[in-house]
Amino acid sequence: MSKRAVVVIDIQNDYFPNGRYELVGIEEAAANAARIIADARARGERVIHVQHVFPSGDAPFFTPGSDGTDINATVAPRAGETVVVKNHPNPFLKTDLKQILDSDGIDEVVVVGAMSHMCIDATARAASDYGFKTTVVEDACATRDLEHKGVTVPAAAVHAAMMSALGFAYATVTETDSFLRG
Repeated sequence: MSKRAVVVIDIQNDYFPNGRYELVGIEEAAANAARIIADARARGERVIHVQHVFPSGDAPFFTPGSDGTDINATVAPRAGETVVVKNHPNPFLKTDLKQILDSDGIDEVVVVGAMSHMCIDATARAASDYGFKTTVVEDACATRDLEHKGVTVPAAAVHAAMMSALGFAYATVTETDSFLRG
């Protein structure tokens, strides 16, 4: 029997409107993540929140002690739910996330959150590399426009590229409604 955990990545205030690093579609992604979290809680599955805090106060966002680092109320942890604080895109790097999952006998992780092109990508790849069956719920994730050599890549294209790459070899990529029907 599978033991599944929902890993909620960086759904923090700085990514929301009026935050220091707003993402395209973050409110809709957070609402879908909240649905995934509610389903996991109802099933008695583990929910683990990951919070990014840059170690330096001169970071562009997620600075120590700022309201922007707070996990957004839409997906706020409940009493007893684990919060893993990270300083790198990969939440397995220099944290106890893997030990937490292993100690609970987790063999499947469901990834939701932000940013698709950075921490979601790093999380899904690392989870897969560690042998976890990995699912990314794409409409419960958000990103932003990126720029390369003077070319703006729209958030929708960034997101699609990341989801197609993850779906190719690292994870099952699905949408909230399909996942919840699963």
